Amino acid sequence: MPEEQLPFLDEHRVVVHADAETAWRAVNQVIERVSGRLATGYAWAVGADDWKATGSRPLAEGATVPGFRVAAAEPPRLLALAGRHRFSEYRLTFRLEPEARGQTLILAESRARFPGVLGSGYRLLVIGSGGHVLGMRRMLGTIKRLANS
Repeated sequence: MPEEQLPFLDEHRVVVHADAETAWRAVNQVIERVSGRLATGYAWAVGADDWKATGSRPLAEGATVPGFRVAAAEPPRLLALAGRHRFSEYRLTFRLEPEARGQTLILAESRARFPGVLGSGYRLLVIGSGGHVLGMRRMLGTIKRLANS
């Protein structure tokens, strides 16, 4: 499903003290880090379309990480990840915007649809619990640390 057709969930932002190319590498590193055995097992358990890592690295269109397929990759400005499993269809888009003094703004936008009763329960578990927000903040914090180092 195209991004504009999925309901908007939230957007998180962070400014890094690095150019867009360095920030791009940090985004890729973090996506790869969260794609370990635990993520693979979880993606398999929920029936994700893409449950293991495949394709080229750094991430390019068509590559996969557990739970996601790279829908678009335009280094160093855009990385869009899309996925689907039994309880949800979702998209996570990173936009990198160069700013003054060699800094880069990284925006992470989440969109998702949670169909049916099971989808509603899953939304309550993941979104309603605050787990999604916590995970996004942690992910962006790690991206910031890597980009700034």
